[in-house]
Amino acid sequence: MTMDKDNNSKAAPRKAGVNRAILVGCLAFFAGMVGVSYAAVPLYRVFCQVTGYGGTTQRATQYADRVLDRDITIRFDTNTSGVPWVFEPVKRSMTIRIGETAEAHFTATNASGEPVTGRATFNVTPDIAGSYFNKVECFCFTDTTLQPGETLDMPVVFYVDPDIVDEAEARKIRTITLSYTMFPGKGDEPVASAPPGKNTTPVSDTDESLGG
Repeated sequence: MTMDKDNNSKAAPRKAGVNRAILVGCLAFFAGMVGVSYAAVPLYRVFCQVTGYGGTTQRATQYADRVLDRDITIRFDTNTSGVPWVFEPVKRSMTIRIGETAEAHFTATNASGEPVTGRATFNVTPDIAGSYFNKVECFCFTDTTLQPGETLDMPVVFYVDPDIVDEAEARKIRTITLSYTMFPGKGDEPVASAPPGKNTTPVSDTDESLGG
């Protein structure tokens, strides 16, 4: 009986030490996973920009080297989230030739009684078109401040890479939708949105432009 007590007393410290080691290991693993998660955010963004994954468009510093005798229609969709702006495309769609450089215009109006800063994010659908949709100039990811009632013209210069016709899954695409969502700028808190029906412009199959 005494021997059993001695064995139990010796085993207790060993068990406590093992438990502490397991706890430390779990905490270290959790901290490592958190660090990896934070690092993954910028890496994921770079991956999307390079591959077009998730409909992320490409940034271009030069224009296409050729224009094909084939048309493609670009539709424009706008949304707001926490920004009291009326944000919409001047035209809801345009038809261009693949490889042709085009310029689309969007307008943003501050519908509130105070200055508001917004920043736009974007994507295209279908997702596979992202790696072929090239923006030469864009207002996306740039903080823009509008005074009460102020309206701003926001142009986008882009083209569809002619290489799209060489991709088996992309060559049949006839329509690409470019979608923007306007969020509060850096450091700004979300506020009430513009009146319903004014802060979004969903694209339909029949609407070709706003105001003619």
